[in-house]
Amino acid sequence: MEQFRNIGVIGREGNGVAETLRRLIEFLQVRELGVVLDEAVSELLDDHDLRVSSRRMIGEVCDLIIVVGGDGSLLGAARTLARHNAPVLGINRGRLGFLTDISPDEIETQVGAVLDGRYRLEQRFLLDVEVLRDGEPVGRGDALNDVVLNSGTSGHMMEFELFVDGEFVYRQRSDGLIIATPTGSTAYALSAGGPIMHPRLDAIAIVPMFPHTLSSRPIVIDGKSEIKMVVGRGNVVHPPVTCDGQVKITSQPGDVIYVRKKPHKLRLVHPLDHSFYASCRDKLGWGTHIGKEDSDV
Repeated sequence: MEQFRNIGVIGREGNGVAETLRRLIEFLQVRELGVVLDEAVSELLDDHDLRVSSRRMIGEVCDLIIVVGGDGSLLGAARTLARHNAPVLGINRGRLGFLTDISPDEIETQVGAVLDGRYRLEQRFLLDVEVLRDGEPVGRGDALNDVVLNSGTSGHMMEFELFVDGEFVYRQRSDGLIIATPTGSTAYALSAGGPIMHPRLDAIAIVPMFPHTLSSRPIVIDGKSEIKMVVGRGNVVHPPVTCDGQVKITSQPGDVIYVRKKPHKLRLVHPLDHSFYASCRDKLGWGTHIGKEDSDV
């Protein structure tokens, strides 16, 4: 297992975040580890003398990054940090916490175990998206969870064509399309009726949003596939393309949108007792109605 000596700390303002940051930093300093704060964390903690780095640089100077916040905080960090080799560990101050799976009350035990080499490492792939207009790029982004093309207005459907690896799949009228990684299969795609995919799968889910035909269902394709969407020229809306719900590119009728797997992967750290299925039971409420007498069957 890797030895972590320089620890980067990333977070953003939120309920209880500052308190958790102070507790984490104090714990790291007790262990005599180097601590580097990103600029947003530095603004939350104005009474420190620690090194401060931009988010783009923190992955180069640290060998472990700890993100304090919800899954949204880790998503934002992941898109920047994936190009670096530094693994990422999440402390949850949000709601669900599929990615940030350490409780603030477990910092000393769970973070301590990771620092002692007791952890498991997962690699999660990201998606690259590029929007072309008349053959010229007009926007790009990347996503750990999903790339979403949607009409952008309530009550208005849009029309587009879908191609996978150059092969025509369908022309569809709907509110849009969600293209999700296994990591994102438990996020927005799940609420649209998409499948839950195990994080180790090399696959992509394509999930229609309120399609104007009952036969249009989610499909799962090879993770190495190239996905192309062509926005119909007859659309009256300018549909946005969003990455993880945080980065938005406004497209126009006739634009071509390409989605491909990103060459860099995020290295995500979990405690040894982490289980994807246990997370689903906990976060999604699987089996909460089962009585104790049935739980041992």
